Amino acid sequence: MTRFALTLEFDGTPFFGLQRQATGPSVQQAVEEAAQAVTGEQATLHAAGRTDTGVHALAMRAHIDIEKPIEPFRLMEALNAHLRPDPIAVIACESVADDWHARFSCIGRAYEYRICNRRAPLTLERGRAWQLAPPLDAEAMHRAAQSLVGLHDFTTFRSVQCQSPSPVKTLDRLDVRREGDHVIVEAAARSFLHHQVRSMVGCLALVGMGRWHEEQVAEALAARDRQALGLNAPPQGLYFVRATYPDAD
Repeated sequence: MTRFALTLEFDGTPFFGLQRQATGPSVQQAVEEAAQAVTGEQATLHAAGRTDTGVHALAMRAHIDIEKPIEPFRLMEALNAHLRPDPIAVIACESVADDWHARFSCIGRAYEYRICNRRAPLTLERGRAWQLAPPLDAEAMHRAAQSLVGLHDFTTFRSVQCQSPSPVKTLDRLDVRREGDHVIVEAAARSFLHHQVRSMVGCLALVGMGRWHEEQVAEALAARDRQALGLNAPPQGLYFVRATYPDAD
């Protein structure tokens, strides 16, 4: 038995999230079916994080155990061949120690949220960014975001369907910057609550549009009440960008 670490890139638009779902197609199902076609084995994919319907990934780390002798490069090539035409690609594959776990060995996760701040309709980024026409003050959004950095009870920014045993998380970084017509929000933490990033982005967007003053983000956090949430950003602008492990790979 060999454990293979995979790095996955995917467009989440046609999927009901990463984790296997009874209600529709998932990234996990697609990769597991590809692995079975390659090896004849029923293997389970374990990922560093979960993604909702419509959320994308630039470098989602995952692992799968395979009994059949196969080299990492050949496995990667074979998986990619069987994944077509699904918008999923295995962009890296390597054998790892049996005790390495994509989820439980992970010590950090990073997300990026992309807002296209223009009036013209989206073409190339349709389904891959949140379009907001009103001009956004990215500097005000960044200042407001700093009140969320650190150890807090994030109940306000937590989905009612969240299964985490505690709403307390440590947010390591939450940065906002403008790049032309785009406003980019970057978030990093050891782990996140369900909808936490989208909920934080939604409130920061209200600040950027001038509908909230900067201090209201801190007030919403302190309320520890989902009813205090101003706005939950849609999923299509969210990307899982990085998983960090102790070996700093």
